[in-house]
Amino acid sequence: MYKLLLRPILFAFDPEKVHYFTFSLIRNISKLPGMPSLFRSLYQLNDKSLERELLGLKFKNPVGLAAGFDKNAVLYNELANFGFGFIEIGTVTPKGQEGNPKKRLFRLKDDKGIINRMGFNNEGLEAAISELKKNKGQLIIGGNIGKNTKTLPEDYTKDYLECFNGLHPYVDYFVLNVSCPNVGSHAKLNDKDYLLELISEVQKANATFEKQKPILLKIAPDLNTIQLDEIVDLVNETNLDGVIASNTSIDRSGLKASEDRLTAIGNGGLSGQPIKTKSTQVIKYLADKSNKSFVIIGVGGIHSADDAIEKIEAGADLVQIYTGFIYEGPKLIRHINKALIKKAN
Repeated sequence: MYKLLLRPILFAFDPEKVHYFTFSLIRNISKLPGMPSLFRSLYQLNDKSLERELLGLKFKNPVGLAAGFDKNAVLYNELANFGFGFIEIGTVTPKGQEGNPKKRLFRLKDDKGIINRMGFNNEGLEAAISELKKNKGQLIIGGNIGKNTKTLPEDYTKDYLECFNGLHPYVDYFVLNVSCPNVGSHAKLNDKDYLLELISEVQKANATFEKQKPILLKIAPDLNTIQLDEIVDLVNETNLDGVIASNTSIDRSGLKASEDRLTAIGNGGLSGQPIKTKSTQVIKYLADKSNKSFVIIGVGGIHSADDAIEKIEAGADLVQIYTGFIYEGPKLIRHINKALIKKAN
């Protein structure tokens, strides 16, 4: 029903406006008596074979919603009814910010992709905390954190620490987002020496809490093998809990979209089917090079159960969807979990 009826209507309008309209629609429908249980009956699958014990956490299934969809943690309770095993909120920055000028979100329909240059638009740390206090405890929540656009390089770590300390009581794991191509002063965030400093400071903060939370690093799909070797060394050197592979790509090769269309869109991060192979290659390289010594969450171009299984067979312990959720609808989660149950039996 989604792909035949709802998606053509939604795709006729501006992507960002549709995003907020969809949020309102899901929230309001979920308030109707019986609708949450109806959604659960349609989309959720509960089976022991789907459960994963990783990062000191028990995931009821390995299919998550990637960061960027529920930036401000306003819909995770309702989205839990669609069968996700975990949801990652954010990217959260200390202060609320508008992000980049609009238009900044573009569909590439022929490619089943999206280009965005949102620029960490979000309501800020306090707003996220306020929403997370409403958590009904239905599933694992991750906190994806970043820096404000106007923050000076010498204060980047302060931004991450402010978000880390503030969200610590309310999320189950953390992701350091250092690979988004849509924020200013991107270069420093990819410098290994700086990442060592950042991870060390966040780990020190983590140690001050009675219960430590897992910390992962989100990396770009455009890294070469030398850079990926550095990531493996970095994770092993710092005892980081894991990596999310991968963020959006700045590569535009092999797209069906015309050069004129791409020029009109301009810069931004590419997600969806066009980065499927690239992200899977990154996952496989990391898994092989590290001898699977850390957790890998695979994301990028998952539009079917086969796509998810491909990521898992490449070395991903868990997977996340975002663009696939927009193109394929909520049935995608059930299809993936159903295929995983079949594969396990």
